[in-house]
Amino acid sequence: AIAHADVLAGTVGLDMGRAGWTAAGDNYLGRVTKARILEAVREAKGEAAAEQIAGLKKAEMVTAAEDLLSGTGWLPDPLRTPPLPEGDAPEIELLDEADNTSEANPDSGEAQSAEDGGEPAMGESETSGEDDPVAGEAVLQTAAE
Repeated sequence: AIAHADVLAGTVGLDMGRAGWTAAGDNYLGRVTKARILEAVREAKGEAAAEQIAGLKKAEMVTAAEDLLSGTGWLPDPLRTPPLPEGDAPEIELLDEADNTSEANPDSGEAQSAEDGGEPAMGESETSGEDDPVAGEAVLQTAAE
């Protein structure tokens, strides 16, 4: 499921950083370990910044990390969109009406059930007459009833 989500996110160009998500105490930093907070600061700002906050208590570290991570675009792993591998890039081919070589006529209501000329997927339907429009005096009679 995660692999499919990654492909979908890559296909639509999902970027949580551009969408406005930032690491804060209430949505991420306050819920992870001090080691993970230091790892986040190290990734975004370098070893020196991580060492500056390493000796702080958790609440103070969260506040300091919020300030350090602000504006960096840093995202935790689950929110990062991995790039699509070249082989998985979606191929979209636009067809002109002149290029349409399908045997089925889209206006006919019929489609082939198999590419080798199988039976039509939908058969001809007979009208029952029940849905025919009502006209003239029949309308008035129906309305009066």
